[in-house]
Amino acid sequence: MARLRSKIWVQAYLKRLEIQNIAGYVSAHGDDHSGTILIKVIKMDGSAQLYQKTFDLSNNRNEWVKILEGLDVEVDTLLEKQKVNDPDLWVVEIESASGQNYLDEF
Repeated sequence: MARLRSKIWVQAYLKRLEIQNIAGYVSAHGDDHSGTILIKVIKMDGSAQLYQKTFDLSNNRNEWVKILEGLDVEVDTLLEKQKVNDPDLWVVEIESASGQNYLDEF
């Protein structure tokens, strides 16, 4: 099965957010073909959530998993460490007061 390029996935995701009037932007541009993508959801109350796609062996499918939830600065600290270790990393940040992220559609 062919894998969708990271750049194309990010563009499609940002377009989906735009349709729902949710602000989204790329804060770290990784490898266009196969960079890992992290999604940071900023909830406008000083908190944030960080999601990463993983493969669930029990269900035999990819799914988005929340890897951190806490203060915005805590999430940023983890992201900075991740960027140092993975120069191909994509980080997409969205601003959603309710936390709605539409990752279940992707």
